[in-house]
Amino acid sequence: MKNYFALVEKDADSAFGVRFPDIPGCFSAADAAADIVPNAIEALQLWAEDMAVPEPSSHEAIVSRPEIRAALSKGAYLVSVPLIDNDSAVVRANVTFERGVLRAIDAAARERGITRSAFLSSAARKEIEAKH
Repeated sequence: MKNYFALVEKDADSAFGVRFPDIPGCFSAADAAADIVPNAIEALQLWAEDMAVPEPSSHEAIVSRPEIRAALSKGAYLVSVPLIDNDSAVVRANVTFERGVLRAIDAAARERGITRSAFLSSAARKEIEAKH
């Protein structure tokens, strides 16, 4: 999984603006700070559906760019955004759980009206995205 740095900027009278220094033209916005990364993940995924994405630059390479240094000095900051491929091919995986955990997973999936697989997939995606 690749991770891209996104630059987050905010003017006093606007939403958070998010842009990817490695991917010109890929941008996002968020009204609330909690929505910055989820919205950036979605923007990055949508971009990757239609465009080839370059290899991500290192943190050192990003902060060495004069325009990024200037933005950071004015209060902008960087966040790491994972690119989770929108590859809808379904593959079978054999996993092992403690019996009590598996029962809890099945109960939670039933409450939501989804399959065990859908529940585990959703939970894994949320955990991966929350790390950033």
